[in-house]
Amino acid sequence: MNDAAENQIHLIVDVPTQRMQVFKGDQLLQEYAVSTGSAGSGQINGSGCTPTGRHRIRIKIGDSLPRNTVFVGRRPTGEIYSPELAEEYPQRDWILTRILWLTGSESGFNRGGSRDSLRRYIYIHGTPDTEPMGVAASHGCIRMRNDDLLELFDLVSAGTEILIRDA
Repeated sequence: MNDAAENQIHLIVDVPTQRMQVFKGDQLLQEYAVSTGSAGSGQINGSGCTPTGRHRIRIKIGDSLPRNTVFVGRRPTGEIYSPELAEEYPQRDWILTRILWLTGSESGFNRGGSRDSLRRYIYIHGTPDTEPMGVAASHGCIRMRNDDLLELFDLVSAGTEILIRDA
């Protein structure tokens, strides 16, 4: 491994264990509980599944916004998540704090056509602290605790590689 690869941050998301590992080269830096798609893993648009395979972070969204910032359509709404807000909007799929928008790296598998992770709006994002971690419960994205996401957001950059595996 060359010096550049030894210093590269990369992520592995393991769907069966609902865990994310953060590596710098071969060194494990951090591990987080996550929540992936309740419909399992898969590539097709509209499936509610978490796409597998090699991805990278295309865009980081939300730098310097407050914890629990609410996003709709990748834009902050000006709201800060609270139990009262959740009660007012019980059907919202809460996207909070930060967004790491993923793009597939494997043409024909998770990039292009109806299998394109970027066009499917697949993110790593924050979720209310009351939502379970370590169990599949999302609509296809990778959900994280807000504090964990804030820590991860500072470790990664656009272009960071992610392997999402289901075996």
